[in-house]
Formats: sequence, structure tokens, C-alpha cells
Amino acid sequence: MPEINLTRSLPNAKRDLKARNAAQTAENIAIAKQFGEAYFDGSRDTGYGGYRYDGRWLPVARDIVAHFNLKPGDRVLDVGCAKGFLVKDLMLACPGLEVFGLDISEYAIRHCPPELIGRLHLGSCDKLPFPDNGFTMALSINTIHNMDRPDAIRALRELQRVSSGRAYVQVDSYRTPEQRELFMRWVLTAQYHDYPQEWLRCFEEAGYTGDYYWTILE
Repeated sequence: MPEINLTRSLPNAKRDLKARNAAQTAENIAIAKQFGEAYFDGSRDTGYGGYRYDGRWLPVARDIVAHFNLKPGDRVLDVGCAKGFLVKDLMLACPGLEVFGLDISEYAIRHCPPELIGRLHLGSCDKLPFPDNGFTMALSINTIHNMDRPDAIRALRELQRVSSGRAYVQVDSYRTPEQRELFMRWVLTAQYHDYPQEWLRCFEEAGYTGDYYWTILE
């Protein structure tokens, strides 16, 4: 279960912490947690400020394919796939790879790229509608922390179940009090977040044996 940063090739996002901190009202947080149009394609006050395909996930997809030695015919599940951009890029990185996604947002799935219609499923990561060992590997990037701790542990168990532990998880975290302060000024949707050692306790409690990394604001 190694710690490995498989999203290291993503561009560094420019964050206006002052503006986001001012926008962290109860109303905006409640809107963001609906994961609807306002979250994906509304203003930065309630989410992404426009979540559009730009190919930025393709280098990440290549790193995932290489790390897990994926090949055509293998089955991959992206849990918390949003509009499916990583699903698309995994299939571009490895033609013939069978990739599927699951997300809680009906809006995101309805606005996926046309070629992904039928590959994305509506559902929650703590109750995956797939059989045991149904995938060669499964991943969940920046999703599980949107649940409380007990549900996050259930989601980790589900990821383990469908992939036999051949998996990758990335979650919100911080290594120092200063990083935690930055995070708290930015967060809209995360319910459970903690230092890496506490996340590792969650992994152990869930019986999760896959790989992992942290999303840390610096």
C-alpha cells in the first residue's frame, strides 16, 4: 500500500483564498453540496466556476496506466467521476481499456462527453452497484472526503471489494497546522478531512490495501 502521487502532472491551480473564504457562507456550502449545476458550472463561490474538458487529465491517465500496468481489455472504475473526463482520458491513454465511472451527481453524468454515454453510473461511493472483484483496478480521487468518517470507511471497503485492493485513493489532507488553515479557508464540500496519520487509521479500519495520496493546499 504505497503512498504515490499519481496526480502530480496536473497543473497548479490558482486559488483566490481571500475571495473563497468570503464566499464560505452556509448558503453557498449547502448549494455546493448538492453537486449540481451551481457546483460544476456556476461561480467559484459555489464550486469549480466551470468544469470543462481540457485534456489536463491525460498525463494523469498515462501515469495510472503505467503504474498499474493496465492493458486493453482490463476493466477500470472511477468512483466520483464527475463528468467523466478521467474516464475519457484513460481510454485515450490505453485504447481498448474498458473504463466506467460512478458519481452521485445526476447533473454531471448528464453533461458527460457524448462518447461516455452508458459508461457512467449514478450512485454513491459507499454502496457500489458492482460485483466483488468486478474490476481490474478502481480509483477515487477527491471524493471520499465528501462523506463523514463512517461513510468514508464504508466507501474504502467498497473500493477494496470491487478491485481486490488494486486501487488508488486521493483525499483532502494537510501535514502542518498552516496547511490546515489554508484548507479550512478553501473547503466547500469535504466533510471528513484530517492529517495523513488519521487517514491511515481509516484505511486500516476499512481493510483498504490499495495505493493512496493526499490533496494538500500549499
